[in-house]
Amino acid sequence: MNPLLLVILLNTLIVGLAVLIHYEVLYRMARRMPTLDVPHRYRVLVGVCVIMAVHIVEIWLFAGTYFGLIQLDDMGDLEGLNRKLSLLECSYFSLITFTTVGYGDIHPTGYLRYLSGLESLTGFVLITWSASFLFLEMQKYWPNQEPR
Repeated sequence: MNPLLLVILLNTLIVGLAVLIHYEVLYRMARRMPTLDVPHRYRVLVGVCVIMAVHIVEIWLFAGTYFGLIQLDDMGDLEGLNRKLSLLECSYFSLITFTTVGYGDIHPTGYLRYLSGLESLTGFVLITWSASFLFLEMQKYWPNQEPR
């Protein structure tokens, strides 16, 4: 198979899977938050914990993809260290890419550049979506004014 075609298909699959995971978690949280048996003020805290967990899953999804692709010839590499990267180092790269921090100590080459660019865009959108969701939940469960 043509490497470029493989990269396009794999990138589409990984981004689509990350968005689908995020959608399903937020959808289920929106349905379950009103029924949680915790005080109203702690529902947002539960939401933050769940959203942090789903972001970690999405980061590891990308990390696994990087790790798999660097094992293949002609896909590119993650450079910056003088050795092949481990799965844990790929997860670090994925974390700084997903959050758009981008320290620059590890950088992609070859076809991996496309995946890292898409991961940054996906991470930015999903983090923003999470923030919007939590803002709406805070409006529902937090009082408008503090008691006197």
